[in-house]
Amino acid sequence: MNIAVENENPVQEAPTQKKTLYGRLSTNVVWTKIFRWEFWPFSVFYFPVMFYWAWLSLKTRSFFFFTASNPSIEFGGMLGESKDKIFNLIPDQYIPKTYKLNPNVDRESFVERLKMEGLDYPFILKPDIGERGWMVELIKSKHELNEYLERIQVDFLVQEYVPYELELGVFYYRYPNCDHGTVSSIVMKDMLSVTGDGVRTTADLMTADARAKMHLEAVASKYPDLLGQVPKRGEKVELNPIGNHSRGTTFLNGNHLIDSRLIKVFDRISAAIDGFYFGRYDLRCRSVEDLYHGEHFKILELNGAGAEPAHIYQPGFSLIQAYKDIIHHLKVLADISMLNKKKGIPYYSFRQGLKEIKKIRKYNQQKN
Repeated sequence: MNIAVENENPVQEAPTQKKTLYGRLSTNVVWTKIFRWEFWPFSVFYFPVMFYWAWLSLKTRSFFFFTASNPSIEFGGMLGESKDKIFNLIPDQYIPKTYKLNPNVDRESFVERLKMEGLDYPFILKPDIGERGWMVELIKSKHELNEYLERIQVDFLVQEYVPYELELGVFYYRYPNCDHGTVSSIVMKDMLSVTGDGVRTTADLMTADARAKMHLEAVASKYPDLLGQVPKRGEKVELNPIGNHSRGTTFLNGNHLIDSRLIKVFDRISAAIDGFYFGRYDLRCRSVEDLYHGEHFKILELNGAGAEPAHIYQPGFSLIQAYKDIIHHLKVLADISMLNKKKGIPYYSFRQGLKEIKKIRKYNQQKN
């Protein structure tokens, strides 16, 4: 996705010595991970939020109140939900062709099914249950397919590749007692890349950028020949095609795109998904204007109660505002859950919740 991004760390005119010091700090991975909160570990960033979560648990009288938020999605979509089951809830017109396979499938059977489904390279492979971009790959060749089949240890999905330019995350929620909902967050995804200057190699360009430098080893492992190439001046080299923050994608605040047309589109989509009230659509579209008209887009994933309003990860976004936005969405999550509870949809009991967590932990051990 080609998005014009303002310099994340604008530098004012200063003596050469100061520029050199700034340059060293801005490309230092340790410094970046400490002083740029978008790179903080999940447990560190969300620690203050846990106090509000505790208050919501008291208010709803359940630690697992969120399980009533999206009744048709396992665990409300907080953790461990099957992507395949969620896709089965979404009308076919909105999703790319997708099907599930067992990790023991051999290459011949895989290729035969691929042809039967009318798919060809490139295509996406992803675990049926997974998060943060784990084992999500764009497969472009037989070699990459063989490598993936050797590594995958859990059920996985084969998904048609959607070549549209724009990848967005659109957060939508609707109260159960209302006919219409709202779009509360849009994140625009700019895939990990470097821009050539005609002099430095891809490896040198990555080393000069803290975000890219964090993923140097991964790129070297997957595309070793790429690192020694010298991109032309102005040439943008994509280093990872997967739109996930943990894979180096820059998340940009797209909330200025929200309007009544967009809300109507997602009201219509969401009304067709039984038991869905709160979550984020990750999608690709040909253009924002097409999306406003409900045309030329495909939903890549639908995340439930565990979804974040990912616009907050815009570089330079206020930490205080990020916490305000998270707390707002958690309040909405609790309110929707309580309204569904009044309609007769129960929360998971403490025993049920612990059982689900144990199942998720067992799965995580299996996939590793």
